[in-house]
Amino acid sequence: MKIIICGAGQVGSQIARHLAGERNDVTIVDQDPGLVRRVTEAYDVSGVTGFASHPDVLERAGAADAEMLIAATFSDEVNMVACQIAHSVFSVSQKIARIRAQSYLAPEWSDLFRRDHMPIDVVISPELEVARVAMRRLLEPEAFDSADFLDGHARLVGLRLDENCPLLNTPLRQLTELFSTLRAIVAAYRRDGRLHVAEPEDQLYAGDEIYFVAAAEDVRRAIGLFGREAPRAGRVTVIGAGSVGLSVARMIENDPSHLRVKMIERDRARAERAAETLERTIVLMGDGLDPELQAEAGVGEGAAVLALTDDDKTNLLAAARGKRAGCATAIALSNDASYSELAEPLGIDAMIVPRATTVSSILRHVRRGRVRQVYSVGDQEAEAIEAVVLSTSPIAGKPLRAAGIPSGAIVCAVMGRDGLRMPRGDLVIEEGDRVLVFALSERLREVEQLFRVSAEYF
Repeated sequence: MKIIICGAGQVGSQIARHLAGERNDVTIVDQDPGLVRRVTEAYDVSGVTGFASHPDVLERAGAADAEMLIAATFSDEVNMVACQIAHSVFSVSQKIARIRAQSYLAPEWSDLFRRDHMPIDVVISPELEVARVAMRRLLEPEAFDSADFLDGHARLVGLRLDENCPLLNTPLRQLTELFSTLRAIVAAYRRDGRLHVAEPEDQLYAGDEIYFVAAAEDVRRAIGLFGREAPRAGRVTVIGAGSVGLSVARMIENDPSHLRVKMIERDRARAERAAETLERTIVLMGDGLDPELQAEAGVGEGAAVLALTDDDKTNLLAAARGKRAGCATAIALSNDASYSELAEPLGIDAMIVPRATTVSSILRHVRRGRVRQVYSVGDQEAEAIEAVVLSTSPIAGKPLRAAGIPSGAIVCAVMGRDGLRMPRGDLVIEEGDRVLVFALSERLREVEQLFRVSAEYF
C-alpha cells in the first residue's frame, strides 16, 4: 500500500515506523530537510522536502498513485489543504488529518468535513483524545496507564505495586492457579527502569510497575487483588484552561458521577473564556503552582488534580505539589515521554503523553486488516497489538504453546467465536480470531511475522 505521511515530527515519524514495518510503501513529507533525513535514515521510507500543502510537493511524493494520505504537520490549515489537494487533484481515496483547533470541531460546523466540502475521511483531535485518556485515569485512579482492546472486552492496565500488595514474592504461575476464575494475566513488569515481559516463574516485588490484561468486568477485582483499589476522588482540580483542560472539564461536568470541579488558569483571557463556556466549574485565575491557590481550589485529601497546561515542567511540579498537599490522585500531561521516569519520584500517579495517544488513534483508523489496534507503552519500550489471524498466518490452527511466540512477547487474550479467552498452552488459535499481543520494541518485527499477509485496508 502506498501511503504519504505529511509531517516528520514525533507523530509522523512514529507512524512511518509502524507502517513501513508492515512493508507499506511510505513517503514522508516535511519542510525541514533535517527531519526528513532523520526519518529516512532510521526507517525504510522515502522522503520529500517541501510544504505538504503544495501540489508539486505532493506530486513528487507520489500522490498520483497513493492510496492514503496522513496529514500530521503542526499546522491544522496545512493538514486540511493537503487533504483537499490530495482529493481534488490526485484522487487519493483515504485522507486522515490531525486537527488541534477545537473551533473546527464544534458541533455547529459538523458538516465541514463532508466530501463535498473539506474531504477528510478521519479527523484526529489530539486534545479530545488526551482528554478521554485523562478521564479514564481520573475514573480509574489506581492505574498509571490503561487502554481498551477487543471492542472493549479486554483492558490493559498499568499499576505500581507497594509493600501492601498481597501477591508479592509469588511465582506468576501460582497466581493463575490460585485465582482460576479471574480472567487476567500479568503481561510485563518494569523493575530498575527496565521493562520485562512476564514469564511463569517470575515473581513481583514492591516497587515494580506491572502491566496486566483482564476482561473488562474483572478489572476492578484484579486491581483489588494487587492491593491498589482506592476510592474515587469527590473533588477535582484542573490546572490549565487550554483545549485539553476545557475538554476534560466538560467531560467531568457531563459524567454521571457528579464530581465537583474547579479550574485554575493564569491567563486572564483563557480564564474568562472558561468561565463563560463551563456551567458547573468554578474558575480561579492565578498560578497553578501557588500552594495557597491550590488549597483554595480544594487540592488536598480525597481530591484529584489534573495538571494540563501547555508547559510540561509546570504540569510535573503542579501535580507533585498537589500530591504533597495530600490529594489522592495526581495526573500530569507531558509532551516529553522521557519525563515519565520522574513520575514515581515526584509522587505523580499517572502521566499522559499526547504523542503516544495520537499515534495510537491514527493507527487505529489506518488499519482495517490484520492489525486492528496498536498502543505504545512507556517511551516506545513496548507495544500492545491487536491483530486478526488470517488463514495464511503461521499461527492459525496451532495451539498456543506451538505458535512460535518469540521471547519478549506474550499473548494476553484471544477473542473468537466463543467470546474472550485467556491464554493457555492448549488454546488453539483459529482463523478469524483476534489476538492481543504485548511485545517489547525489539521483538515487534518477529511478532509482525506471525500475522504476515497482505493487509486489506479498505
